[in-house]
Amino acid sequence: MYISKRIAWFLIAFAVWSWVIWPVFLKNIWKDSRSWHDGMTGFFAVHLALTAVSLALGTAIGILGVRAARAVGQPHVSNAPLEKDLRP
Repeated sequence: MYISKRIAWFLIAFAVWSWVIWPVFLKNIWKDSRSWHDGMTGFFAVHLALTAVSLALGTAIGILGVRAARAVGQPHVSNAPLEKDLRP
């Protein structure tokens, strides 16, 4: 699959955005009075899980974006056998 340079940079920007927004969101949830009542509440647990999943997906998307950005302009490598490999 080919990813254009424009899309690659969009993926990188999305990853950076995820790593900027979600930690701030979790910090604000941490301070919320609904997060703690004799320990962690379900409210906090759900938002912690959302944050963890979003950061994991943001990281994966960022890795794809970086790999795609590096691959732009490089020759495509095929898994098909070379013509010389087909000769007896």
